[in-house]
Amino acid sequence: MNDALLRAFAAASPRVLQPATPWRSVLIHGGVFALWVLLLSRAFTHGDRMGATSGEVWSWSVGVAYVLYDTVLLLFVAWQTLPLLRHPVAPAAIDATRRATLGVIVASHNEAAVLPVTLGALLSQSDPPDRIVIADDGSSDGTAELLTSHYGLVAPALGELSAPSTLHSSLVWLRLPHGGKAVALNSAILGIDTETVLTVDGDTLLDNGAIAAVRRAFSAEPALVAATGVITPVCSRTLSGRCFQWFQTYEYIRNFLSRYAWMRVNGLLLISGAFAGFRTDAVRAVGGFDTDCLVEDYELIHRLHRHAQAHGLPWTVRVLGDAQAHTDAPSSVASFLRQRRRWFGGFLQTQYWYRAMVGDRRYGWLGTAMLPVKAIDTLQPLYGLAAFFLLLVYLVRGNLGVLAPVAGVIGAKIVLDLVFHLWSVHLYRRWIGQHSEANMAQAFLAAIVEPFTFQILRHTGAAWGWWVFLTGNGTWGRQVRVGLVAKPDAQITQPPQPPSRR
Repeated sequence: MNDALLRAFAAASPRVLQPATPWRSVLIHGGVFALWVLLLSRAFTHGDRMGATSGEVWSWSVGVAYVLYDTVLLLFVAWQTLPLLRHPVAPAAIDATRRATLGVIVASHNEAAVLPVTLGALLSQSDPPDRIVIADDGSSDGTAELLTSHYGLVAPALGELSAPSTLHSSLVWLRLPHGGKAVALNSAILGIDTETVLTVDGDTLLDNGAIAAVRRAFSAEPALVAATGVITPVCSRTLSGRCFQWFQTYEYIRNFLSRYAWMRVNGLLLISGAFAGFRTDAVRAVGGFDTDCLVEDYELIHRLHRHAQAHGLPWTVRVLGDAQAHTDAPSSVASFLRQRRRWFGGFLQTQYWYRAMVGDRRYGWLGTAMLPVKAIDTLQPLYGLAAFFLLLVYLVRGNLGVLAPVAGVIGAKIVLDLVFHLWSVHLYRRWIGQHSEANMAQAFLAAIVEPFTFQILRHTGAAWGWWVFLTGNGTWGRQVRVGLVAKPDAQITQPPQPPSRR
């Protein structure tokens, strides 16, 4: 990493000069763990039959707490997303005097199979980027041959930028030894000359107007330092892939609506590194991407918020409904668990490094609401898995004294989730400009099946992430891209369908 970038990182990151952990953070994190232990212990304090003598739903209190927490967040998102009911407003034209220059960095390691899809989408944008940098992170799969034979690029020396492509004047090639995604991004950040930079993974396909939407946002709001577009997952065409695309699509819808909700109170922390825009000078000011973090995009937003508070800067972070893309997503149980292991392990890394911000009123809603919510989320998988396995034990033992009221709680939550799901799909389609009606059968099936299938997988991957965090043994590893390569355009542009029962 460049010396200036290293110095900026050391000054901005609490990982280098760790501040003392404040009592409020200890109380919040410790309280979440103590409550889990207390609630779980209730299941073992009523004799051998695990609550049979009480006959009360509170023998399953860890599950009740899990349901209540999820419901509170659901109601918060529903409240904050009400403005989406208004008719969309046509985007204003960019004032030529304030038109931000925009460059794209495509971080790529052995992505030759999907790079043509990614580059084709970038080069055919309605508002093309001023610069496209292929940050080739030591690829050994034919990426070099692809770039030279199909894109008119001449291989530069290692660590150098190539001359512009003879076919596409905005396209250049940054050839690097393999050092990881964050290292590649930092090298490109130092070499790019645009005011705004968009990071796009090598397996991400931008919709035609995505660059225009990002440029509009950064041109219109000088205080905007980071923004994410809305992403739709694309999986393989296998039965497993169709199942995972179905579940992940609905998961992404809820997640992006949640980001919109937190954005409205200036508490947005999570943007998608597969499609994320940044103010270039701001990223350099805080030292670029953290090369030791498993989720460098998520960590960077924390550092930008921390730097803004320390220097009195009015920086904002947004999610843009009119900037859309598709990205390759896991299509099997094994690949999905590995992805969620990495994501959650990196989330825990970041939560630990930035623990001093938790509960800090100087950060507004971010410090007093969002970060405490994230503190609860560190143990949410353990709450969820404990509730599920206790339910299995009660079922096996035929403990009707507990099962009857628990069934009532679960049934009420399924109904609430179904209503919210239909509502969220309606809002989501208005937000991103797709007005087709939600499929009630699909939504109903997802609301019933997901808590006992996909949600358990999510929590299992997250629990595995705890092992990654505690042992420090976690890398991104090799990802197999099968979704964007396999799917024709018609399947990318249409909403996914549930797997056939035939």
